[in-house]
Amino acid sequence: MLPSVEPPPSLEWLINPITKEAFLSKYWEAEPLVVRRKQKDYFSSLLSVEEVDRAITTLNLTYPNITLKNAQKEVTASDYTAGNGALDVAAVYQLFSEGSTIVLAFLDTMVPTLTALCRGLEKQFSFPLQANAYLTPARAQGAKYHYDTHDVFVLQIAGSKRWTMYGTPVQLPLRNQDFDSKMHGRGPATMEFELEAGDVAYIPRGVVHDARSSDDLSLHITVGILCYRWADLLLEFTADASLTDAAFRKGLPPGFTCQEFDERYAQKILKELLDRLAKRSESGCAVASILGRFREQWISACPPLLRGQIDQIAMLDQITMDTVVGARPSVVSSIQTDASSISIYTFGRKISLPLNAGEAARVALDKPRFVVRDLRGDLDDNGKLVLVRRLIREGLLLVLEL
Repeated sequence: MLPSVEPPPSLEWLINPITKEAFLSKYWEAEPLVVRRKQKDYFSSLLSVEEVDRAITTLNLTYPNITLKNAQKEVTASDYTAGNGALDVAAVYQLFSEGSTIVLAFLDTMVPTLTALCRGLEKQFSFPLQANAYLTPARAQGAKYHYDTHDVFVLQIAGSKRWTMYGTPVQLPLRNQDFDSKMHGRGPATMEFELEAGDVAYIPRGVVHDARSSDDLSLHITVGILCYRWADLLLEFTADASLTDAAFRKGLPPGFTCQEFDERYAQKILKELLDRLAKRSESGCAVASILGRFREQWISACPPLLRGQIDQIAMLDQITMDTVVGARPSVVSSIQTDASSISIYTFGRKISLPLNAGEAARVALDKPRFVVRDLRGDLDDNGKLVLVRRLIREGLLLVLEL
């Protein structure tokens, strides 16, 4: 069966009518954004209350993939699980009826539409994403005020929720700088808004917020953006320098805790080490190597969506030079070239191809639709067929028209 291929959801689709350029220049890591649409079915293709009910009752999910939260009283895992983490579904729904929010974590690994959503956004952000769902009964609040250590998009699926933004006690917190109500005050309210079905909000990490459902049940998706930070790059850069330059491996001066120790000496050594780091960065090679590692981590975290692959494999022998094929829209990959071959990296796999297939492979993985004979590069007709069949077998291409 030939597939009907649709591109994965994009950032432009998510925040429409706000442009990607406006979002990145004004809102990203800076301030909340609210997009109201008056289109209740805008996100209906992503998730529904019925799909959440199916996940809870039939997917055999366990704690902590499902947790319950209630801002008004403490709810522990023992209230709705057996000793092995298995859910007591009846208890889950009983607590829900009493005001607790049901949280389904990493739902993007179980619901194909959410996988496609995350994959489409990941290709634009170059960061791993995850999607959680929050099912909240009417007039209830799941979590107390807090901030997140990652940026989030909030997609309202059903019902509505009233959100309040407060201060930012830690601007752009690191992953381990969790919110602590004993240390971090919420500050005065700075923004209030209600999300109805079809609306979306962006909340930068570090912004304290809370939310409460209205008179109806509420379902929303939170898409978390697990971005790589400049601090991550600096740590990796310093670690690399330490492996090759003994100056970074020297011990601190003996007696540095003594009162007579001159801290100006330590400042001098630190400046010398920073100068050495600056010189290493001038070539660009070390930074490129670290960015490459981050790219590999990101690609490894993006599993392919291979729905229909059985039919694709069955059509391999029918492919001709006039067959129309195209890149799978959900695939995240990277191509690297050495002296004798090219390598395609995707989801922890390395696919090796001969060097003369490089240009054709790049074109194939970049085009959503093309005829096999139109592939550019140094391959003859037989070589083009061999390459296309190999990339289909690997799940990177799709047959669109025989």
